[in-house]
Amino acid sequence: MIRILIVEDSIVVSMLLKGMLAAESDFEVVGHARNGEEGVRLARELKPDLITMDIRMPVMDGFEATCQIMSTNPIPIVVISSSVDAEELRITFRAIEMGALAVIEKPFGPRHPDYEKGRHDMIQIIRAMAGVKVVRRNRKVGRVRPDEVFQRTIKIRKSFELVAIGCSTGGPQVLKSILSELPASFPLPVVVVQHISRGFVQGLASWLNSVSPLHVKMAEQGEPLLPGFVYIAPDDKHLLVTRHGSRLIASLSAAPPVGQFRPSATPLMQSVATACGEMAIGMLLSGMGDDGAAGLLELRQAKGHTLVQDQASSVVYGMPGSALKLDAVDEVVNLNEIPSYLQKVMVEV
Repeated sequence: MIRILIVEDSIVVSMLLKGMLAAESDFEVVGHARNGEEGVRLARELKPDLITMDIRMPVMDGFEATCQIMSTNPIPIVVISSSVDAEELRITFRAIEMGALAVIEKPFGPRHPDYEKGRHDMIQIIRAMAGVKVVRRNRKVGRVRPDEVFQRTIKIRKSFELVAIGCSTGGPQVLKSILSELPASFPLPVVVVQHISRGFVQGLASWLNSVSPLHVKMAEQGEPLLPGFVYIAPDDKHLLVTRHGSRLIASLSAAPPVGQFRPSATPLMQSVATACGEMAIGMLLSGMGDDGAAGLLELRQAKGHTLVQDQASSVVYGMPGSALKLDAVDEVVNLNEIPSYLQKVMVEV
């Protein structure tokens, strides 16, 4: 049984959440807090398996509640947020930075055409997140220097020209950890597919841009991919990489979803294999399912350099684990070492 605490000041939203969760035989709502302060207290008293956290509440907001819970009594937290409120989006991603595991849109009513899809996505995320082992977030992890990582020889084919990343559950925190440690002089463009609820991509890009020396933005159709920039796939479009002479170009596609995903990491990696081949680095990070694994295999077969995040540092190991099962991986790297690894690869070219 998954025991859930709802922290939500809106009576309407809390009733919708309770109704959605009650339909699952393995879910039990054990408490409802109407503000962050009450949520912190009930989290300590009830010890739920998971907390759904609103952001804007009286007395104490969801960000401060997340900070207190994750620093004293860490419990998996899923943020329930609005994607249309810029300030709420900003606070939402600060909560993600402090240890909340995922963000989903506030639920629609039963008569809304997207109700069933929203409910299905929410249930899937909550069920996956409830089993995640979280740790206190008041500790600082020491930065690893490039010369301390991977003393073994790295098999480099040629000078690289692009990094492609696919991630899902746990991805925002992982992207922040990596991108915040790469220097502004990083010599390659980075393209990213991150599975996230509709409406949150721009907020994700803005947040990452604020914490990274690199320029982070949503990808646009036909734009050149430039060194020192990070391009994130927008809602409901596959992000592909094409070549025009010596230039790499972003291409957005409305082709059908791959599996259940659009954007999907699989067509991204496939396009990178075609456009760049051995001059690309492909990477799959924390995430549910197997999206991107087949594409990473194609990139490896095209002589690209492929790596995945290790299990110990992943929130969910579906995507990296699936790539390993397909023999699509050259290197398995701990999250704390990925920025140094990428810089060391650049040095050794």
